[in-house]
Amino acid sequence: MRALLTTLALAAAAGHSLAAPPLTTQAERSGFVQTGRYDEVAQLCRDFARAHPAQVRCERFGTTPQGRPMWALVASQSGALTPAAARRAGLPVTLVQGGIHAGEIDGKDAGFLALREQLARPGALRHQVLVFVPVFNVDGHERFGPWHRPNQRGPEQMGWRTTAQNLNLNRDYVKADAPEMQAMLGLVRAWDPLVMVDLHATDGAQFEHDIAIMVEPVHAGDAALREAGRAWRDGVIDALAAQGGLPLPFYPSFVEMDNPASGFRDGVPTPRFSQGYFLLRNRLGMLVETHSWRPYPHRVRQTRQTIDAVLDQVARHGRDWLRRAHAADARPPAEVALTWRTRPEAREIEFRGYAYTRTPSEVSGALMTRYDETRPEVWRVPLRDRIEPDLVRAAPRAGYLVPAEHAAWVGEKLAQHGVRFERLARGRTALPVQVWRASAVKRDAASTEGHHRMALAGQWAAEARDLPAGSLFVPAQQPLAALAMHLLEPDAPDSLASWGRFAPAFEPKEYMEPYVAEQVAREQLAASPALREAFATRLRDDARFAADPQARLDFFYRRAPSWDERFNLYPVLRTDQRP
Repeated sequence: MRALLTTLALAAAAGHSLAAPPLTTQAERSGFVQTGRYDEVAQLCRDFARAHPAQVRCERFGTTPQGRPMWALVASQSGALTPAAARRAGLPVTLVQGGIHAGEIDGKDAGFLALREQLARPGALRHQVLVFVPVFNVDGHERFGPWHRPNQRGPEQMGWRTTAQNLNLNRDYVKADAPEMQAMLGLVRAWDPLVMVDLHATDGAQFEHDIAIMVEPVHAGDAALREAGRAWRDGVIDALAAQGGLPLPFYPSFVEMDNPASGFRDGVPTPRFSQGYFLLRNRLGMLVETHSWRPYPHRVRQTRQTIDAVLDQVARHGRDWLRRAHAADARPPAEVALTWRTRPEAREIEFRGYAYTRTPSEVSGALMTRYDETRPEVWRVPLRDRIEPDLVRAAPRAGYLVPAEHAAWVGEKLAQHGVRFERLARGRTALPVQVWRASAVKRDAASTEGHHRMALAGQWAAEARDLPAGSLFVPAQQPLAALAMHLLEPDAPDSLASWGRFAPAFEPKEYMEPYVAEQVAREQLAASPALREAFATRLRDDARFAADPQARLDFFYRRAPSWDERFNLYPVLRTDQRP
């Protein structure tokens, strides 16, 4: 005791305070007029860990392209502050992510506030581990200034939507181009969160509803996890409504841009988006969108309420949901829906909006909507929310084969996601497999996220192919089987092929000079009456073909022995037997 008193006296004499840090944000101190810079995140990460050493750990999990650290706070009142400890204790892990779009920064300030209040009392954090990433898009956060979100009310200044490399992280979950996303996937592999919460502020029209809560699995995914997803979503929505909120269970974006009368359409997000991605991991993903036209204090308060409700739901039901998730891991699907469609039938809903007019604009010349926020009114609008599978693909019986020439980069991508694969030590000859040949290839004229996306049509068919040593085998019997299919099925919307990563396979490289093709064609016509008949029929029935000299020559070139049989052959194979 005497030594402790001496230490305190020396500290006081030196002008130092041993009091716990306040753990408040610039947002709180400014009355939620401002938000702090990223240095505040690093300081608060350390301060929370210092103030609660048995309950909080400050973890650096990555570095941005501009050299900034990426921080996560790990918090639990159970004593489990590592992935191994969480697994030993059977605790669900809740990942809460703020600032993936760094101008939409509600989640950072709300998350720190929620964490401080949760730690002040024994409660939900005894039954789970919280991994809180205050800012995902760190470099974008530090592109700081006013009016970066022109249709958002506060804070005074904020960060930018995209990264320093101008990548949108919420389009990057599957392709994982950004170093930030690769770091996040490392965090996900380490912690394997049961639930993931992605905190945003939406764009869009002006209306009274102040937050939207979207969860998957609800419409898609494992049946038992759909039940858990609905329970989680509805529990959070009920909690928000009980506190005076006006939550929605769908994204409030009009079917027709700027036309409220067109109503809304629900759907299943593709895995480039956060909740669409975690769906394929047999985990629960929640997209939270506060309404950007609500003032910043309101949005932060409601985001804090959402985090509290999430933690409460996981504390109550997390162990049961975790059992369901692990059961889903143990039963890889026999087939996977690669795309979903929303049926055209609609039901009428009451939606709390404002009076509006639609008149021609003297500025743009277009028909424009003008809202009157002094006149709330109830809109009766259509909601299309009947969702069904569209493109459904049976899983390969054994798995996929990636030839050696693509093994390095595909293997790296699979490893980033935690998809299991094996490298084959010896080659195979005339291996019975399924190959996919494109019958139609459409390339986007403009780039998306630095890629020229491709829409591929074709089908799998049985062939025998040689496979060199060093090729990869990706087994279908694994927990991430659905994710593997979305990566490797060529016509999946966010597959590696759809993002153009296999584009050279669909580019002709060798050619035949027209004068040579003319001679080859004449020889083929002379040798084959059946070919003469097929050519004549094509000329008669296809006017576009008949008018295209190159297409007519290609008709014969594709039948010549010099034709490249690998053209439009997707390099990845499916196999029904383990190689």
